[in-house]
Amino acid sequence: MEKEDILKILQEDIHSVIVATLDDEGRPQTRAIDIMLIEDGKPIFLTARGKAFYDQLTTQKFIALSGVKAGVSVSLRGKVRPADPGLLERAFQQNPYMQTIYPGTTRQALVMFELYEGQGDYFDLNPRPVYRQRFTIGLAQPAGMRYGITAKCDGCGVCLSVCPQQCIALIGKQAQIQQEHCLHCGQCQLHCPKHAVVREP
Repeated sequence: MEKEDILKILQEDIHSVIVATLDDEGRPQTRAIDIMLIEDGKPIFLTARGKAFYDQLTTQKFIALSGVKAGVSVSLRGKVRPADPGLLERAFQQNPYMQTIYPGTTRQALVMFELYEGQGDYFDLNPRPVYRQRFTIGLAQPAGMRYGITAKCDGCGVCLSVCPQQCIALIGKQAQIQQEHCLHCGQCQLHCPKHAVVREP
């Protein structure tokens, strides 16, 4: 799936997401926001200048967000900065419910922000096996972990029998994990008699 398709799902299908920042004491704080636009491959959202969220965005310049709908989730973590103020009018046109929340000139209290660099995960629980995909925004490099199988593998097949998604296949005498279907549950690592399964960056 193309990154543009995932971002379209984030904006149009999921739309409302939970965002995490840190409060003044360094503790996680979450709130719900809406993804207003996708502009040049960047999610655009807004908040009011008077909110603690605005202060956290302008000082920390980093967020993590997750949205879930009908078994499909998109998670992102990355750098944020103020977006083009000219996008506000388009955001209100594409999201007309905002006009009842901030009518008339009261929208002047709002600031647009963009997530311009970060890593993301797309996860669809509906098909079997499940489907997952990593993607990046801007100049970010892919990050996270996965399970891999080393040369210690002798093809015994134990990992195949304990995988809930049956996403491990024997290629010759070597087991191989189909990463796009892996749940990262760790069952293969737990049960491998040869300790051939490792966590990889």
